[in-house]
Amino acid sequence: MNRLAQATSPYLLQHADNPVDWREWGEEAFAEARATNRPVLLSIGYAACHWCHVMAHESFEDPDVAAVMNALFVNVKVDREERPDVDHVTMSALHVLGQPGGWPLTMFLTPEGAPFWGGTYFPKEPRFGRPGFVQVLREIARLWREEGAKVAANREAIAQALADAQAAEDAPGMGVAELDLLGARLVQAFDPVDGGLKGAPKFPNPTILEMLDRFARRQGHAQAKREAVRQLERMARGGIRDHLGGGFARYSVDERWLVPHFEKMLYDNAQLLELYALAASEEQDPVRRELFETSARGIVAWLAREMTTPEGAFAASLDADSEGEEGKFTVWRLDEIREVLGEPDAALFARHYDVTPQGNWEGVAIPNRLDTPDPDPQTAHRLETMREALLARRETRVRPGLDDKVLADWNGLAIAALVRAGILMDAPGWIERARAAFGFVAGAMSRDGLLGHAWRAGRLVHPGFATDHAAMMRAALVLHEATGEGAYLAQARNWRDALEAEYRVAETGLLAMTAASATDSALALRPQPLADEATPNANGLYAESLVRLAQITGAAEDRERAEAFLARATGAARAAPIGHASLLNALDLHLTGLSVVATGPDREGLARAALRLPYLGRTVVADPESLAADHPARSALSDATQAILCAGARCSLPARTPEEVALRAREMRNR
Repeated sequence: MNRLAQATSPYLLQHADNPVDWREWGEEAFAEARATNRPVLLSIGYAACHWCHVMAHESFEDPDVAAVMNALFVNVKVDREERPDVDHVTMSALHVLGQPGGWPLTMFLTPEGAPFWGGTYFPKEPRFGRPGFVQVLREIARLWREEGAKVAANREAIAQALADAQAAEDAPGMGVAELDLLGARLVQAFDPVDGGLKGAPKFPNPTILEMLDRFARRQGHAQAKREAVRQLERMARGGIRDHLGGGFARYSVDERWLVPHFEKMLYDNAQLLELYALAASEEQDPVRRELFETSARGIVAWLAREMTTPEGAFAASLDADSEGEEGKFTVWRLDEIREVLGEPDAALFARHYDVTPQGNWEGVAIPNRLDTPDPDPQTAHRLETMREALLARRETRVRPGLDDKVLADWNGLAIAALVRAGILMDAPGWIERARAAFGFVAGAMSRDGLLGHAWRAGRLVHPGFATDHAAMMRAALVLHEATGEGAYLAQARNWRDALEAEYRVAETGLLAMTAASATDSALALRPQPLADEATPNANGLYAESLVRLAQITGAAEDRERAEAFLARATGAARAAPIGHASLLNALDLHLTGLSVVATGPDREGLARAALRLPYLGRTVVADPESLAADHPARSALSDATQAILCAGARCSLPARTPEEVALRAREMRNR
């Protein structure tokens, strides 16, 4: 057993019995490298990563390979979900070397922590056009001993490129015209048959899908709306969705959404939950509406059944593998379905879920509804009973690994989604789940005014990152809108202040990933990413939160802060706008969003109607008395039961019924 035995990360614990002398990232590892003049071999992965497991089985569990690693390097293992800062800097260095990214990420560092060469997965023996891992190890060690000048040149070139990438750029901010041009380009990038961005593999890309939907709403663009709905429908029908247990896999390896990469991540499902709930609330076609509702309810059922920790928060992910095989927990053979359901039910299920004797992937069946008939109501009820029976059988299988660490930022995404979806789908229990998770993260994961990032088994990785505070600020505002409780608004302001004090960089005006008070001498630089990855970037989350806070309070200070931040951030995003979708979605909210104020003795009904408006373009003022004196709705407040809808400095006529709230919203958007 190596030094990882004391780690809290499930991913690191998976490697605790390797013959490799792994260490966690920290000063102790780099001190050893300096003392012995050996380079650091840094291996980064995560618990649900299939190819991480492959490389571990091939190389890290092999005593002969481990002996070479131990002799030539100080070996450091990092969970990218626990240390996204280390992952970001290292992945950026890999891109500087001209290599595509991915995990496992294998990087070689100097004893001071500077990257000088790397790659991703290396097979144990040469294949796939890649050198064998031991060959790589011996050559890097030789270069370190014999060609120090070449190592130094690589190190310096990477360091300069990383610094240049973070240099502040002065560019004007963006507006509606730029958003509309981008939206039109985006429509053409979508697959007109299967939805989603063209090609394979296909990722859900929720922030980009939201950008497309916002463009459709802003311009009344019918094709954009069709493309957004098409992606949601094809994903809901595809094998990327778990039709028995609920939830969506990380991505599809094919362009049809049939074959998933089977891991399930909290962050994907959080972002998809609110999009499916919104689509279900607006869909007129009954078949699609049922499909979207079932998809949303399935995500929450999966969260409740498999992902909720004893503390009420949400675990990070489910592995793709079980019993050493990718997808084994999820796929089916027709004979097993017959054994569970009997005939004729098995035949009916097979017809509707694409199950055949030969299978639809590597001899087995991934249940899906891509090309199968839609059931009538009576058949749909029978199929629901069959799915429950098959799920019960599936629960007897060896389960994939659960990464049960609690990540503050991913929980923030899930909390906001549960609240929004709970409102749209009349599911108050979902909001209670969100409140419980929020209470745990805000309480158990907070120290000295700053959130931690990862919690497991009573141990906290602290301080957290900008994404933790921005995602939880956003979640607090969503809960404040839904419940009217001032404590959530106060907490949002506290996290805003923490972001301003600890994470905002004076030279750029944007958020760095790490806190100013955090010390990590081995990290090559303080990372300041702006682009989205699979999760929204901290700057995008913060921008949305600033806009919503300004719409809630109407205070000039809040409005000016949001406008200044958006101008600086959208200017920096001009070069690659689609990669900054969360930021541009916040800009759309600022430019076109409505602030809704309900007053009077029977205001609750109007407030509920306001909350049921699409969350993409509305913010609900929970406490009218908290409005700033110069809020445009302030002069319209009265003791009468009414709602006022404002966009910028203009406001609607009073709405006195829930139906009028929806009418006034349409009128304001069409002006």
